[in-house]
Order: sequence, then C-alpha cells, then structure tokens
Amino acid sequence: MNTLLPAFDFQQVFIEPWTANAASSVWIVAMGFFVATACGLVGNYLILRRMVLVGDAISHSVLAGIAVAFLLSRSRSSGAMFVGALVAGVITTLLIEAIHKRTRVKQDSAIGITFTTLFAFGVVLISLYGGKVDLDQECVLYGEISNVPVMAAPLPAALSRVAAQVPVLKDAGIFWRGADLVAPPDVLRMAGVTLLVALLIGVFYKELLASSFDPGLAFSLGINATVMHHALMAALSVVVVSAFEAVGAILVIAMLILPGATSQLLSQRLPVILGLTVLHAALSAVLGLHLGTWLNCSIAGAMVVAGGGLFGLAWMFNTRDGIICRWARRSQQRSEAVPPA
Repeated sequence: MNTLLPAFDFQQVFIEPWTANAASSVWIVAMGFFVATACGLVGNYLILRRMVLVGDAISHSVLAGIAVAFLLSRSRSSGAMFVGALVAGVITTLLIEAIHKRTRVKQDSAIGITFTTLFAFGVVLISLYGGKVDLDQECVLYGEISNVPVMAAPLPAALSRVAAQVPVLKDAGIFWRGADLVAPPDVLRMAGVTLLVALLIGVFYKELLASSFDPGLAFSLGINATVMHHALMAALSVVVVSAFEAVGAILVIAMLILPGATSQLLSQRLPVILGLTVLHAALSAVLGLHLGTWLNCSIAGAMVVAGGGLFGLAWMFNTRDGIICRWARRSQQRSEAVPPA
C-alpha cells in the first residue's frame, strides 16, 4: 500500500547516521552548520537594514558572475568562483542603487529588474556554453550537500602528524584514511569563510550596529556607512558562492533569512540574536540530516525545512509575542473583564 510518507524506522533515521554512516554524516552536518551560520550571521544585518531582497538579488545574480568566470578561466577553481561572485555582487548593488537613485523606479522594483536580468543572463550563458566548461547547472541552482564527503582528501602530512598526537582525533577513525588526516576541501573552505565572517562581525561590531540602525548617526560618529554597506555586500557575495555547491543558489536564500528571523523573534538584543543564530544553524543541520534520511530526499532542502520548523516553533511559543502567549493573554484579559455573577 502506497503512503504519503515512508515508514519511520528509528534505528535507520537516528542511529545509523552516527554509526554505520558516521564518516558521511559528520561532514554533511558540519557543512550544513557552517553554511547556515555564515548565512545567518550576515543575514541578521540584512534583516536589520530591511535589505533581505538585496540578499535574494545577489544570491541569484552571482550565477552570471560564476558563469562568466568559468568561461574566461576555463576552470572550476574556487578562486575563479570567488572573483566572479564578488564582481557580480558589487555590480548588483551598484546597479540597484543607480536605478533607484537616478530614476523614479522604487527600490523593490530596481532589485527585481537587476536580479532577474542578471540571473537570466547567467542561465543563458550556462545553457549556451556550460557544457564546454563542465559547469553543472543543477548543482549551482539546487546544490547537493550529500556529495561533500566524497570529496574528502588528505591534508598536509605535517598537520596529520600533529593531529595524530591528539587522542580524541586519533580515536575518531572518520577523520583518517590510513595515516593521513582527511577532510573535504569544501567544508574547510566554508569553515574558513564562517570564521572570517564571525571575526569581521566581532571587529566591526560597533560600525555594523550603528550603520544598520541609523546611517546618519553612523556618519556623525565618523563611521562611513556607505563603505560598511558595500563591505557587507561583498561579504554576502563570498558567503553565497561558498555555499553554492552545498545548498545551491535557491536554498541559500532561506539560510540567509531563517536563522536571523527566528532569533529576532526570541530576543531584541543583538549579541543574544547572534548566539541564537549559531544555535539555530546547529539544530537545522542535525535535524535536517535526520529528516532527509527519513524521507530519502535532498538533505539541503531538509535542513531548510527543519529551520522553517524551528521558526514556526519560535513564532508559536516565544514568550514576548508568540501566538500561543498572545492567545493566553487575550483569554486572561477577557476573563478578567467579565464581571462576576
């Protein structure tokens, strides 16, 4: 008998990923965590600036930059991807500002015109020339995080020798291939991008905070809000292209929004929001792995669905303005307003 959902097997869904398939699960969850963390940290500032649609625009527009970079370099190297994405991201923000400020077109319309045109341009380039440079358009658009563990390669011998002296690492066989310490390059790159984003947010916390809430105040304090804006857009471009192979151009949009939106339902203090963003990323990665295993579907998509579920829980149950709490307060107010018989 066919059913809408596959049969649930606790052993297969929750135990086997961390026993029989631990070598794959660890890297998949790590990649999901780093992607969601980097996207979420940057996304918080997009939400504060009410610029989420710009994140959407850049995440689509960098496809054109990547396609042009592949055509010019005839290479799938990370360097070409980063350069193409950065150039496309900068061009996108400049075009949006130019259309908005130099015409009577509203900002949302300028965003729509820019990202749809550049995204379509990228699709045309891939359709015409993608086969000549071995560009996988499905990977770019949808990503496949399940392929990350397959790319695991030996790290430098010196690092392997140092790691071998750490009992915890040495006993964890999933990190080793014989005497070599191994890791997927994509995970290492995404970890580096995540650490860089966290470091930059820590160093420029005051500047980002002031320019996000009140650009006029930022200028009065000697902070160039325009420079901070373009730096944030450049960081967004780097994060987006780093996440392409894992989650694709479409799902990365959700990861830009969900962690920050969920965290901002639970707190109004930015340091707490940033911490909750990291927690949301970790829970989304782990829960998404188990959901994808159960449904036998895209794990990247399952991670986003798990993140959406966490947002729903925060929306329903947060103590400040959650649906359940507001309903309870209104019920209490109605009962207090009814005079005793």
